[in-house]
Amino acid sequence: MNRRAFLRLTGSACAIATAGCSAPGRAEPLSNPSVAGESSQRKHLSFTADGEEIATFGVDGRVDDGMIDLPIEIYHRDGTTVDAITLGVWMPPRDAPATVAVESPVSGDSSPPPELTLSTPDRKQGQLIEISDLDDLADETISTLTLLVEPHPEATGTLSIDTEIELGGGGVLASDYTLSGRLDLEFPEFASR
Repeated sequence: MNRRAFLRLTGSACAIATAGCSAPGRAEPLSNPSVAGESSQRKHLSFTADGEEIATFGVDGRVDDGMIDLPIEIYHRDGTTVDAITLGVWMPPRDAPATVAVESPVSGDSSPPPELTLSTPDRKQGQLIEISDLDDLADETISTLTLLVEPHPEATGTLSIDTEIELGGGGVLASDYTLSGRLDLEFPEFASR
């Protein structure tokens, strides 16, 4: 077999093997998750692709001494890694921002804490929490992240969490994902203040 025929055959086989895979460097967006929950304060987003669950983002909110305690859990399927997490936390109305803090520790067993940024976005509601460089937390279920929210006196009883999670596929032919969705939790004790 001559070299050109071999290269043509090999190139055709590679093109067929990678058909339907995401382009390198591009993440597949999953932005229409299903929402489920056991109560108005305990809910999760479920992200699926091709009928298979890719990840869940869950919150188990509760009120303790005038503060909203939000333990968060992020599950993702084996072979994927969490590259970055961005959370926008807010309570309407727009002019009554909530104060948000991240409770420590957020780190894994043997690694330093991840990079964490808290900010107030321009012309947007609430607080922005950005977490990256997750080290040994990246490839496991993340259940060490807890937010503390102090509602503004004018806030209604709804707390919204806009989430965006960058998920690595873990291989050359595996898909990377950008997961985005919103959870709305109800805390009626703050609506009647």
